[in-house]
Amino acid sequence: MYLKHLTIKGFKSFASATLFDFEPGITAIVGPNGSGKSNVVDALAWVMGEQGAKSLRGGKMTDVIFAGTSGRPALGRAEVKLTIDNTDGTLPIDFTEVTISRTLFRTGGSEYAINGEPVRLLDVQELLSDTGMGREMHVIVSQGQLDQILQATPEVRRGFVEEAAGVLKHRRRREKAVRKLESTAANLARLTDLTAEVRRQLKPLGRQAEVARRAATIQAEVRDARARLLADDLTQAMLAVESDKANAAALAERRTRAEADLALARRGLAEVEIALEQLRPAITTAQETWYGLASLAERVNTTVSISAERMRISAEVPLQAQGRDPEALDTEAAKVAEQEKELVAEVAAAEQRLAESLAERDEAERAEEEASLAHAAALRAAADRREGLAKLNGRIASLHSRIDAGTEEIARLRQRRDDALVRAEEADHRFSALEVMLGKISGGESDLDAAHVAATDELALAAKAQEEHQQALHEALSTAATLKARIEALELGMQRRDASGVLLAIGGNGLEGALSEWIKVPQQWRVAVSAVLGAMADALVVTEMTTGLDLLDMLRAEDLGTAALLLADAPVVRAANCELPEGVHHALDVVEVDAQWGGALTGLLDGVVFCEDTREHLDLARAHPRMTLVDSDGVVVSSWKVQGGSAQQPSTIEIGATIETARSELEAAEHRIQLLESKANELENRVAGAAQRLDESLEALHASDARMSALADELGGLGQVGTAARDEARRAEQAIAAAEKGIAENETVLAGLLERLAAAERDTGIADPDPGERDRAVVIARAARATEMESRLALRTAQERQRSLAGRADSLRRAAANERATRARAAAHAERMRREARIARAVNTGARWLADQVAIARARADEHRSSLEEQRSRMEAELGHHRAAVREKSAMLEQILSGEHQDQLNRLELTMKLDALRTRAMEEMAMDADTLVADYGPEVPIPVLAHPDGSAIGPSDDQVPEPIPFVRTEQEKRLRAATRNLDALGKVNPLALEEFEAMTERHDFLSTQLEDLRTTRKDLLDIIDEVDERVQEVFAAAYLDVEQAFGEVFARLFPGGEGRLVLTDPDDLLTTGIDVEARPAGKKVKRLSLLSGGERSLVAVAFLISLFIARPSPFYILDEVEAALDDVNLGRLLGIYKDLRRSSQLLIITHHKRTMEVADALYGVTMRGDGVSRVISQRTSN
Repeated sequence: MYLKHLTIKGFKSFASATLFDFEPGITAIVGPNGSGKSNVVDALAWVMGEQGAKSLRGGKMTDVIFAGTSGRPALGRAEVKLTIDNTDGTLPIDFTEVTISRTLFRTGGSEYAINGEPVRLLDVQELLSDTGMGREMHVIVSQGQLDQILQATPEVRRGFVEEAAGVLKHRRRREKAVRKLESTAANLARLTDLTAEVRRQLKPLGRQAEVARRAATIQAEVRDARARLLADDLTQAMLAVESDKANAAALAERRTRAEADLALARRGLAEVEIALEQLRPAITTAQETWYGLASLAERVNTTVSISAERMRISAEVPLQAQGRDPEALDTEAAKVAEQEKELVAEVAAAEQRLAESLAERDEAERAEEEASLAHAAALRAAADRREGLAKLNGRIASLHSRIDAGTEEIARLRQRRDDALVRAEEADHRFSALEVMLGKISGGESDLDAAHVAATDELALAAKAQEEHQQALHEALSTAATLKARIEALELGMQRRDASGVLLAIGGNGLEGALSEWIKVPQQWRVAVSAVLGAMADALVVTEMTTGLDLLDMLRAEDLGTAALLLADAPVVRAANCELPEGVHHALDVVEVDAQWGGALTGLLDGVVFCEDTREHLDLARAHPRMTLVDSDGVVVSSWKVQGGSAQQPSTIEIGATIETARSELEAAEHRIQLLESKANELENRVAGAAQRLDESLEALHASDARMSALADELGGLGQVGTAARDEARRAEQAIAAAEKGIAENETVLAGLLERLAAAERDTGIADPDPGERDRAVVIARAARATEMESRLALRTAQERQRSLAGRADSLRRAAANERATRARAAAHAERMRREARIARAVNTGARWLADQVAIARARADEHRSSLEEQRSRMEAELGHHRAAVREKSAMLEQILSGEHQDQLNRLELTMKLDALRTRAMEEMAMDADTLVADYGPEVPIPVLAHPDGSAIGPSDDQVPEPIPFVRTEQEKRLRAATRNLDALGKVNPLALEEFEAMTERHDFLSTQLEDLRTTRKDLLDIIDEVDERVQEVFAAAYLDVEQAFGEVFARLFPGGEGRLVLTDPDDLLTTGIDVEARPAGKKVKRLSLLSGGERSLVAVAFLISLFIARPSPFYILDEVEAALDDVNLGRLLGIYKDLRRSSQLLIITHHKRTMEVADALYGVTMRGDGVSRVISQRTSN
């Protein structure tokens, strides 16, 4: 597979249709700067699906359309077609040639096509992704991308490896699955709550439907039995009220006597309490006095101990320091100073003798040298005469030539030395300036590092805050969805399907709605209100009694069941409130209701009190027979009944209150969602700002590293220049010295030769000279040297003695002064200790006397305190006796009052019971008491309403049983049996069957949808796990191949160097990043920012080529990647290009001639004055 044709029309500078024919191998695209070479790269990236305008070097996507020039108008669209040879079947499509085209209109519309058929962008990306040409486009290396690779984070480098390995499509698949999983979470929660609520309602509705057919018969049995029992209760109550005559006079007399006895006992108790209260201040004062004296005694005893210790310490006065006598030290110092003066004079005399010896030695050696030279000259003159004057003249001429040549060489060497010193000085000045500059940059490096660390921390904090914000938003959305589902389910449960529901559906004048709509109950007491109201909790409110009776008549006539109705015009009659203990509240004080319905609610809740636990307040129920206690668990307790048990179906009051609470929570959740959504943009801006600051700090750090690296390189060069220049100057100086020495030697030899020539010319008959004069000069010189050595030894000895005594006198004087100061301090300390001893003795004497006085006062205070304590104990015992007497009298009076009150309660209870029965007769049977007794009294026979199997007896039955006489036990048994049956059935709903079928159908539908969601969620989780496993496998294999290839490529590009790839977190292959370590030969640094520009580019090239080798792609496009390389490194890179040519097609944009030489074909891009790019081509090889 390779790129075969590229057609560009209207894209950037290619205004006219331009065709590129590519072949396998290397194709080089060349041309001057600004001619449009890189636009070819942009066109290839664009047609393969690039979506980033900035990646295409534009501000918006329409910038790729030819914008026009002064001589050519702008075009309305850009079109690029890319033809790929697919003979080898690399692309998963049944065509040997695949043409991908992309068209962009200036209006913003965009079209994609494959072989002329319109497709989506996703289709193009999926087609190319399996070949390593994904949307990350690592096969296209554009200008500046090398530096981006070097500055990229480890995670971004991982992206290059993933894109080359074809992992990104798996990543996109996982991200799509995660997004879908998150979108189903809220629906799943809402559907789960809704299904649970429907399921919860389905079971009781089924029971209602199952027993709906039996309800009418059982209700008739219940009504008849209840009416007959109620009529019997009315008869018995009337008889009991008439016969109840009790005498209360005796109880009143007993109460009067008990009250007098209790008053007398309370007076005695009060007298003792007053006396005890008067005694308490005296006891308190005595105790405070005793405690104060005890504390004072402790402080005095401490003072005695401290003063005694001070006396002991002061008695131990230290002896005066026993050092050397200061006077003796001064005397010794004076002697040492005198000896030092004598030695100074002795040293001066020795130095004078040494100078004289040196002068004598120099004079003798000079005489010796002159005698030796004269003797040697005489000997040479004799020899010269024998050698001949011709040979002597030749040597003289030769020496003249050597001296002239040496002089010229010295002049040349001095000029060379001066030039080298100038270069060294200039290099030193530049080196010093660069050192100062490098120091300043190094000083600022810590600030840049700190800024980078701060920016990194800021970005991490901002990203964490954004993640937490997104999590909070997700939780708020989930909570809102759950609350909506709960409200929907509760509102579904609020729909009334009994007689009350029928009335609410019919409506009409006088019906104000349900009671639950008009009252507000705190959360703590909702169960209690439902329990005490019972069936009335589901009652409806009507304006007046006649309206209520009319509605009941309608229900009876149409056999729609029963309904509870409250009268809005009921009078507000409330009994006087008694005082309640803490934690107990009147129900009417807790429940809030509109003023116009106050009478009805007062009739229901008057005398009802709420408490946390009825067991703690049973005495309250016994003391107030008309009071009903209800706790938060729904337990109802009064003087005549106890009601409660396990939780029942919630009433409409509870459901309505729960709906209101849920709506409040939903409102709060929606408000929180609005706040979180409004804060999302702020967090995004914060993250973007932090990321920008991180990029800026990283860029500044890289720039600083680059400047430091450049300065370090320049400093190294300057150091080498300065060292080389100084070495050259030193060598020139050495050569000058050697030349001058040679000239001097030659001049000396020349002077001797000239003397010898003159002597030879003057005298030709002189004999050999006499050595006697020379020998005498040698003896004198040897004696002078011996004298000089003796003088030097004497001087050295005197100097050593002087050094040993130097400073000794000053040291002795300082020791004398220190000894005098030490003795003065010791005397002062001894005097201070004696003074402190006198003070301590005086304090000790006074403290002992004070301790004795305090001990006496403490004993007296203890005796007084004990006396008062005994008196208080006696009075407290007497107070206990009086309190016991008061409790006894109070208990007796309470017993009498309780008996009297119980008698009154019994009478009141009988009256209230009769009134309650009359009220029940009216409320339950809609009859007055007299009518009820007349129709259903004990004397009236009872008709049989049902067969033994429970079925109703109808008019069509042939045999109707005879009526039976009233027997209370039988009727109670009959009522209990019917009530049990009716209770077992629950509330009767005449529409239960129809509603049950509809509810069942809805439950089945919701269950099916819920199971589908759960199956989808499980499939998504399986997909995510499968993708994660696949990503780890593919990435691990790709990384190992890339790591191996990078080592090999780096070794080729950096001979002798070391480079490798390192995982930042090897234990987590899903998220680990990739770091690059590079160390060129001869350097110890591994930090990429410290490498030179060419080395950095070469490392980036090595990383990219390792991707190419590890996961080959059919073609690669390289845009001036070798621009920063020198010839040596370029040659190494071209060798790798040649290797890549065997497996991949290379399109290279370059300015290097050597790169053009290895290309199989050349494309030249040029631009004339009209601003339109034109192309020419040339094949360079067959």
